[in-house]
Amino acid sequence: MLTGINQWAFPEDMSASQAMTLAARIGYQSIELCVGESGPVPLDATELDITALRREADKHGLALRTVGSGLGWNYPLTSPDPAVRAKGVEATAQALRITQWLGADTLLVVPGIVSETSSYDSALENALATVQDLTPAAEKLGVTLGIENVWNKFLLSPVEMRDFIDQCESECVGAYLDTGNIVLYGYPEQYLRILGARVRAVHAKDFRASAGNFDGFVMLMEGDVNWPEVTAALKEIGFDGALTAEYGPYKHSLEVMLRHVHASLEAIIALANV
Repeated sequence: MLTGINQWAFPEDMSASQAMTLAARIGYQSIELCVGESGPVPLDATELDITALRREADKHGLALRTVGSGLGWNYPLTSPDPAVRAKGVEATAQALRITQWLGADTLLVVPGIVSETSSYDSALENALATVQDLTPAAEKLGVTLGIENVWNKFLLSPVEMRDFIDQCESECVGAYLDTGNIVLYGYPEQYLRILGARVRAVHAKDFRASAGNFDGFVMLMEGDVNWPEVTAALKEIGFDGALTAEYGPYKHSLEVMLRHVHASLEAIIALANV
């Protein structure tokens, strides 16, 4: 597995090129660039722009395995409003193209949300139909739609996520597993073993369940994620991609945070060889 860092770990005003330079200097082997409506990697970036980023990553020896995105929060694929879902499809399709231009193989997809105005049953129906509509584009580009478990009150078990993915009937729909996001309602090692080869990407986060809210997210190996079991499960399912940490910068030192995360990732990956 590779030590990886998500672009959201860097300040919003830091260019992707600057982030890659710093990540490489710290010793990361992979970086997850993040696409959005604005920011360092905007949706309207041209193929020329993205190809330049790919060359920059190559220059630093950084693998580009995955691409992050929060577009599913802005335009939920679960929305009862067809116009919102259509905007989500359009944005995700462009993000798929950017992922392919970067040479990455998986795009993080937030499948939507369950809310007071979006009931669970209709959300499931809408999300499944929308992801199925996006599947041909993903297959054409050779990019996987990585359905991530997030705090969205949706797809709340590994069995439900497994069945959702299987109903898409495509190798280009898989799971993007976030270890820390699971802790409040499950166990990441169980998700890994149940989802098996469907797991295409992993976000490494840790969480202290006793906090019960967003404050529970803590540094890697400080929380309740059972890392020996998680790495054993990753080994069992044959996962050899990037273990990508998703953290924000420390208040007073970006570089200290990056070094802490990198050291923790190295220790976690070493557990797989014990």
